Amino acid sequence: MTPKKLARLRKKSKPKPRRAKKSTRPQNPGPAFAKLTAVMALLRAPGGCPWDREQTHSTLRTYLIEEAYEVLDALDARDDSKFAEELGDLLLQVLFHAQIATESRRFSINDVIREIHDKMIRRHPHVFGNVKAKTSAQVLRNWELLKKQERQSKSPNSESSTSTTSLTSSTSNADNDSLLDGVPSAIPALLRAFQLTRKAARIGFDWPNVEGIFDKLQEESTELREALHKKESDARIEGELGDILFVAVNLSRFLNVDPEIALHKASAKFTRRFHQMEKIAREKGTTLAEIPRRQLESLWDQSKQRELSRASST
Repeated sequence: MTPKKLARLRKKSKPKPRRAKKSTRPQNPGPAFAKLTAVMALLRAPGGCPWDREQTHSTLRTYLIEEAYEVLDALDARDDSKFAEELGDLLLQVLFHAQIATESRRFSINDVIREIHDKMIRRHPHVFGNVKAKTSAQVLRNWELLKKQERQSKSPNSESSTSTTSLTSSTSNADNDSLLDGVPSAIPALLRAFQLTRKAARIGFDWPNVEGIFDKLQEESTELREALHKKESDARIEGELGDILFVAVNLSRFLNVDPEIALHKASAKFTRRFHQMEKIAREKGTTLAEIPRRQLESLWDQSKQRELSRASST
């Protein structure tokens, strides 16, 4: 069999992504959502699941993050059935936290739904009100200004809320007020940098083109080289390296690429290729630790070529 015929055969035999089972029932999530809420309440009730009953908001933090990443993996896999399943797992985490809050009479799932419903209406005055927004950039700018107004109205020093129709005017004279407010400091540093630069860009604080970011990246790289050459303090070197990372995040944002996802994929690619290097070494009857540095580079190139060959044949 010729290589071309073999490639075509592999392509035909490649399993297609599964599709989520489509319900023939009307698209009314109310009854199904009520049943799921009842299941969550039962699991937490006396006589329910011992593990579920032991959980708290704090113990569930890790699961919330894990489920979010599993949703992203399913999305990248283009598997509709898996995607729907993982979204369900993520929804369960929301219900879990709401049920725990209900038991302590803090808030319920109804409050969660009402809050996001009202926020969507409030944050889209160009749809539900009289504000004009013809482009996505205008929508995002209005969104940030509306968030700023909401924070002011919730402030103890706020006398009254600002009208959401006055989006083009200054919304506050408070010294401590900022459009960057609302970006959590506890989130991963890469994601926080992404959100900070995105907020700043929405009001026009941004480079006019991508070349300006490349120039800035080169500038920061030069400064780090100089700090290393002059044997500056560890704090200075750390700061210069941080500047490079921050500019790299800006570059990803400018290119509409999520840096967290991009780095996640790059790490996965490195892992695949490193595993391939280990496999090649075993085929040679040795291990990576026993191979000289220069030969390791050669193994890396071989693993890269194997991956590219597999990709081109499918």
